[in-house]
Parts: sequence; structure tokens; C-alpha cells
Amino acid sequence: MKDNSLVYGMRPVIESVTAGKVIDKVMIQQGLKGELVPELRKVLQEHAIPWQYVPVEKLNRIVRGNHQGVVCFISPIEFQPIENLLLSVYEKGETPLFVILDRVTDVRNMGAIARTAACAGAHGLIIPEKGGAPVNADALKSSAGALSVLPVHRSQNLKHAIDYLKESGLRIVAASEKGHKNFYEADLTGPLAIIMGSEEDGVSGEYLRRCDEILRIPMRGSIESLNVSVASGIVLFEAVRQQA
Repeated sequence: MKDNSLVYGMRPVIESVTAGKVIDKVMIQQGLKGELVPELRKVLQEHAIPWQYVPVEKLNRIVRGNHQGVVCFISPIEFQPIENLLLSVYEKGETPLFVILDRVTDVRNMGAIARTAACAGAHGLIIPEKGGAPVNADALKSSAGALSVLPVHRSQNLKHAIDYLKESGLRIVAASEKGHKNFYEADLTGPLAIIMGSEEDGVSGEYLRRCDEILRIPMRGSIESLNVSVASGIVLFEAVRQQA
């Protein structure tokens, strides 16, 4: 195989899933048929593994060998249940600070945000199971190793994760162009989760409606928006300043 983050071939992928390896996602060739295909789908469903159909050409670009129509991406980190993340913070007697990523698809941005979050003393990163950047070797490298030490929860439903945090006493704020209050005017003390949105269109409306506050970063130049990793750093360290 090309590297330790990839497993391919029908039987090796099934065995990796049943062995309990932490899987980032599985790609299956469109129209794939064979005796083991039903077993593969069943195993993926039973273990709640994200998977998608892709053209064979995409698999051929990833793997040079005989992939048999299926490629599995092994995660370099172990994802944590959100309940465990929150419990560990309260057990330490600390004030929770989390970063939620909504459809941040660039691996380098996600890695940079993880690095900033770790430097700011955040207690965890919450990402979607689908629609976001993969947690792979490139993400780990971009984070300068932060993803190895910063707990990560991968949520099947970000709405449920946000609601859980709100019910647990956290305030939810989002950084968005739609905000009416500057970030430095907001109260960022106390238990907090910060939502950062996609590079294309920011935080989804369904998540904005769940926020306690929507904050904006004032712009003075001709460029209308910041890179999401830069914006994350600005808001995170304002929270650090206020909580100091």
C-alpha cells in the first residue's frame, strides 16, 4: 500500500472496519458489484462509517494497485464522544471553550484552526462527519501536530451537537458577516463554543438561528472577508483575553 492511512481491497477494508480501526471515510466505485459488496455495505452501516460512491477514475488516482473498487481512509486520530469532551473539562474545574467548524473543506485551514485552538487553550474541535475537510496526514501536518493533542469530536449531526452544548450551559456564538455586533463588544467569558463557517458562504443559517450571538469582525480595507483560519484566531484570542 502507498501509506498507512490507506486500506484498499474488499476484504481488507471489511476487516479494518470490524477490527475497530478509526475510519475517516470509505469510497466505493459507482456501480460496483460482487459477492462481498452487500457485506461491505452492511458492515459500514453497522459501524456508522461515512461512505460515498465515486467514479473509478478517482480511485485510480488515489491507488495504483488493485483496489477492487473500494478505498478506506484510516484516521490518524481517535475521535471523542462530545459527552466525554465536556465531562473532562468540568472534571478539571475549567471553563469550556470549543470551536465548531461548519463545512470548512480546506485541509490546511482546518489544520491551522486546530493549531490556533490548541494554542488558545481550547478544549476541543467539533467537525461534521460529512461536508468538511478530512482528518488525514495532511491535516495533521498543517496543524503542526495540534490534532494529535487537541480532542476532536466528529458529529453525525452538528445541530444535535450544538443543541447538546447549549443544554449543557454553553453560549454559542458565530463569526459571520451577518453579525450586528463587533466581536470585541461581546461577552466571551464563561462556557463558550465558537462556530466558524465555510470558506464559500460562512455559517449556515440553520446554525446561526441556534446562536446566542452572531459577531462580526469589522473590515476597513477593500477585501470583504478574512481567511477562516485567520478569523478563528482573532475571535479565539479575544475570548482568551476576556477570560484571563
